[in-house]
Amino acid sequence: MSSFPILSAAIWIPILTGVLLLAVGSDRNAGMVRVIALIGAVLGLLVTLPLFTGFDRASSAMQFVELLPWIESFSINYHLGVDGLSVWFVMLTAFITVIVVVAGWEVITERVAPYMASFLILSGLMVGVFCALDGLLFYVFFEGTLIPMYIIIGIWGGANRVYAAFKFFLYTLLGSLLMLVALIWLYLESGSFAILDWHALPLSLEVQIPIFLAFLIAFAVKVPMWPVHTWLPDAHVEAPTGGSVVLAAIMLKLGAYGLVRFSLPITPDASHELAWLMITLSLVAVIYIGLVALVQADMKKLVAYSSIAHMGFVTLGFFIFDPLGMQGGIVQMISHGFVSGAMFLCIGVMYDRLHSRQIADYGGVVNTMPKFAALFLLFSMANAGLPATSGFIGEFMVILGAVRFNVWIGLATASALIWGAGYSLWMYKRVIFGAVANPRVAQMPDLNRREFWMLVALAVCVLALGVFPRPVTDMTEASIGALLEHVSVSKIK
Repeated sequence: MSSFPILSAAIWIPILTGVLLLAVGSDRNAGMVRVIALIGAVLGLLVTLPLFTGFDRASSAMQFVELLPWIESFSINYHLGVDGLSVWFVMLTAFITVIVVVAGWEVITERVAPYMASFLILSGLMVGVFCALDGLLFYVFFEGTLIPMYIIIGIWGGANRVYAAFKFFLYTLLGSLLMLVALIWLYLESGSFAILDWHALPLSLEVQIPIFLAFLIAFAVKVPMWPVHTWLPDAHVEAPTGGSVVLAAIMLKLGAYGLVRFSLPITPDASHELAWLMITLSLVAVIYIGLVALVQADMKKLVAYSSIAHMGFVTLGFFIFDPLGMQGGIVQMISHGFVSGAMFLCIGVMYDRLHSRQIADYGGVVNTMPKFAALFLLFSMANAGLPATSGFIGEFMVILGAVRFNVWIGLATASALIWGAGYSLWMYKRVIFGAVANPRVAQMPDLNRREFWMLVALAVCVLALGVFPRPVTDMTEASIGALLEHVSVSKIK
């Protein structure tokens, strides 16, 4: 294996490119800023490709490990590594960053440099979350993601952007404070900030439960799980298109990833003891939030609520302790990254033309934008879980795992496919079909070359994962097997 620090490159190339843009960029040289941002994003993606080609699929151990001393007096290290649970999210983050830079190419005309810089820095920080093997390093990256996203929503957002940015920041910051307390307690107990050392720490159930709840509050806000989900629709509605894409495609995954990296392996007995709570909250998200999505008049709010419902599949898959369900949860996270990102991009394409997100303002878009209508149909069907799309694979695996766990839970989970089809097709029908009632819709041009290839790239990913999910399942199988074996063994001291 190459000694080249792949993970550090994936983290720091986007961050340093963003810092460069802040230093030299301005609206006078906006063209150069866009080119530099695209080069930085593409380089950040290219350096992740060896993670796929050089990954040992038979091993559950951490790979591409980097270890350097950081704050030695507290045993804090710059410790990076990936396994089957995290490797795909590094590549997904780098890919979505390229898409977001392209998406803002012609749309953002003011403060171009800070806009591109914010997304590149955010990209590097999110990659750091997925790679960190040191608890404090994880916390720094995890909290660091709040700053660029707060700026993105607060500066380039809609009319209520300040309110949405504050709500997003306060919810996630307050949730993370309990996690910091748990991290410090684990350090005092083990004498180390190494996450893998914490996995082996024998803890009594009475100690595990408060640690589990501390992690749960931090990660549930990020997923987000019901009832701490209310910041997400506001953030999505007010965020610019690129912000919504990153928020849905990557940032929601940070919370779900935290559950499998911290909650399950560090507090396995508490995870089993409180599985009923996690399953209940997941089913509420899957069913109730799916029904809430049905009554939304704003397209962004509808897709935001559908994201909460889809992430409910993920948390459900993790806490039924079934290998198929857990693997389905990982596949669902990756699929949701493609599908939700594409849905928000499609809404952004229409918003750029009509400056409205209200479903009632549209109708008959297929008559003026046939290419867009075809691609939007694919993504809407994937959002509904149509077979042969990526949206079906993860949900189907979770449903199968849930049926094996409890047939009634499986039946309740499967009902979400009905709600998913309902809100996705209801929105598509109202927006795309029918006569052109709004004269402004008649003037909407079809996709330009940049928009077309941006959406086609995501369409290829949605279909590829839907038809051939083995590259994902093969790379996650060993790590999921090892995690379930670890969680099945009591750590009670």
